[in-house]
Amino acid sequence: MAGNGDRAETWTSELREQQNSLSADLGPADPAAYTTRKPIPEPMPTDRHGPARIIAMANQKGGVGKTTTTINLGAALAEYGRKVLLVDFDPQGALSVGLGVNPHNLDLSVYNLLMQDDVTADDVLIKTDVAGLHLLPANIDLSAAEIQLVNEVAREMALARVLKSIRKEYDYVLIDCQPSLGLLAINALTVAHGVLIPLECEFFSLRGVALLLDTIDKVRERLNFDLELEGILATMYDSRTTHCRQVLQRVVEAFGDKVYQTVITKTVKFPESTVAGAPITTLDPASSGARNYRQLAREVIAAQAAR
Repeated sequence: MAGNGDRAETWTSELREQQNSLSADLGPADPAAYTTRKPIPEPMPTDRHGPARIIAMANQKGGVGKTTTTINLGAALAEYGRKVLLVDFDPQGALSVGLGVNPHNLDLSVYNLLMQDDVTADDVLIKTDVAGLHLLPANIDLSAAEIQLVNEVAREMALARVLKSIRKEYDYVLIDCQPSLGLLAINALTVAHGVLIPLECEFFSLRGVALLLDTIDKVRERLNFDLELEGILATMYDSRTTHCRQVLQRVVEAFGDKVYQTVITKTVKFPESTVAGAPITTLDPASSGARNYRQLAREVIAAQAAR
């Protein structure tokens, strides 16, 4: 992945220069015209589970679809018979809320799991309404962990210690990171095998990608030698705008095969599913959003099978 940071910076500079001189010859509206490279196979059924591949959902910019992707990718993977653990690692607790859990009513959360030796994952674990999909919830207490961990030995390994004992029970562990590159995010990157970067199809969401890629490189060099870029997921794509088309085209040009073939299109069903506290695959199984995340799940499973 060497050189990704330089490519991202060059690309964003070029894109900024082009904002006032868009070409009249626009690309096609269908996002598949930019990303599709080969058919995505249907996942094979499985009756064996674990050890899990751990994927961190990271982007220091907020509002790009990290939590939405964590919930719906997790639900889609579970639909294909995989056992999935979702880890809410954001003190805002948005992942927990999106699955119908009130973070203010939690007796135990990820915070307790990190900071108290007598609390186990089973004490905190919540089984969601989706079969095979479990949650480690979080609330505002988690913000204190970032301060308290500073003086701990091997503070970057706190989450790794927590997940070590339960990783064998799941096929995938998806960690919803907070929109920053602080100690909590470093913990997630230290334990993860791959980083999935949701990237809104909008210029300003791209400005921090180079910084995030640089952080991933540093974590790989110093803490987690096996960490890799799982992929970049284009989100909130609106085919009606020239800007979205241009941004998606540039993303593919800059990162090539690291961009998922799946593109998450913008739909009002996503905020509705958040209010309902259920994945879009459950709330509206036939919607474009549900189809998008099922395709992404197939890509993730196919990539794992190819390793």
